[in-house]
Amino acid sequence: MHDAGWDGAWFRRAFFDNGAPLGSSINSECRIDLIAQAWSVLSGASAAAHTGPAMAAIGKHLHDEPAGLLRLLAPPFAQSTPNPGYIQAYPPGVRENGGQYSHGAVWALMAQALQGDHEAAWQSFEGLSPAHRSQHPARGPVYELEPYVMAGDVYGAAPYVGRGGWSWYTGSAAWLHRAAVETLLGLNVKGRQLSMTPHVPAHWPGFELALRLGTHRLTLQWGTVEGAAAPTHHVAVGEWIDWQALPADAVLRVAQAAGKGQMTA
Repeated sequence: MHDAGWDGAWFRRAFFDNGAPLGSSINSECRIDLIAQAWSVLSGASAAAHTGPAMAAIGKHLHDEPAGLLRLLAPPFAQSTPNPGYIQAYPPGVRENGGQYSHGAVWALMAQALQGDHEAAWQSFEGLSPAHRSQHPARGPVYELEPYVMAGDVYGAAPYVGRGGWSWYTGSAAWLHRAAVETLLGLNVKGRQLSMTPHVPAHWPGFELALRLGTHRLTLQWGTVEGAAAPTHHVAVGEWIDWQALPADAVLRVAQAAGKGQMTA
């Protein structure tokens, strides 16, 4: 992937049958693609020397801050040769053709968080969350979709920048839920083991998470939580614990300082 796949400042997206690259600086359309950069982090197949520039390229080329969009690719397809297929049939800036396509944007959010850029990750979450977008004073009026269901895409081209596309998109809703709980809040449950490694923005004083696992009703606390119940157990960030060995109504306080916790039997 660091040979043919690396373009010098970001990862290429694909190759045509004739060997021509897609998502490369030599392309006039789709010079950069969001998914390749995000999965260079999520896959664990690369390292900081490449993922750092790749994620920085997202901010430079694909992030539309005023509109709160992470575009799937840029520039959009219009007259590309070789033709990439059905994606070019969409108008520029619509759905996969350069709009904010929710699946890819969620993966980018997760990658931003795991890279340690918690502020960018939260900014991306606000751009994806229908509740946050709908209540925004500038983005809300142009969104024109329900504030309680996920959109598959948000348009990225004038005169419809910020308008929601395919509504009630359950696949993207599931990914955003995972990103919120597993990446931002950092909850990880594997069989009998659980840990928490939050990646939340600096303005969050803390949070409390109610978790039901079998007959257990656990409460996990991080940071300052007003009116929180007194903790019965203390764990370090990233420390693995056996939740089945805890009382059924345990309250776990997760320390804000990073720890080196190991998975226990």
